[in-house]
Amino acid sequence: MDHHPNIAPLQHLEYMRFALSLAQASPPKPTNFRVGAILVDEAANRILSTGYTLELPGNTHAEQCALRKYSAAEGVAEEQIGTVLPIHTVLYTTMEPCQSRSAGNVPCVERILDTLSGDSQGIKTVYIGVKEPGSFVAANAGQSKLEQAGIVCVHVPGLEEEILQTATAGHRTF
Repeated sequence: MDHHPNIAPLQHLEYMRFALSLAQASPPKPTNFRVGAILVDEAANRILSTGYTLELPGNTHAEQCALRKYSAAEGVAEEQIGTVLPIHTVLYTTMEPCQSRSAGNVPCVERILDTLSGDSQGIKTVYIGVKEPGSFVAANAGQSKLEQAGIVCVHVPGLEEEILQTATAGHRTF
C-alpha cells in the first residue's frame, strides 16, 4: 500500500506539494513533462490514488496513472471509473491536463471527462499547479475544455517555479 502524507482538509497547497513530490519520481526525459497527480475524496479528505508521468508501462501521464490505478483497485474497467468514484472526488495535478496526445493515446482531458459519463458522479473539480508550457503543444486548451464541460478548474498558487523546474528536467535548453 502506498504511503500518503496526512494533509488537513482543503489544504490545496499541501496537496499540490505532495503531487510535486510524485512528479519528482518521474524519470527526466526530453519528450515528456514530469507531472504528479492525486485523486482525493474531498469530503472524506482521503487520498484515493496517485500517479506520475511514466509510472506505469507505456507513455503514461500522471492523471492516466492515478485513474488507472484507482480503477484497478476498485476492480472496474478504466472506462467505468466514474461509477465507483466517491461523489466529491477531485483531482490535483501539477500541470494542466493535456488535450491532445500522440496517436493511440487518450488525452488526459478526455479521461477526466469520461468520469462524468452516464450516471457517474465523476471528477467535478481539478486543482492545477501550472498551465502547460508550449514545448510540445502550441496552446494547450485542456483547462478550457474541462471548464466548457462544467468542471471547475482552480489554480493553486505558490509552487509554480518548482513545478516548472521539475516538469522540464531533462529538456534541452537553447
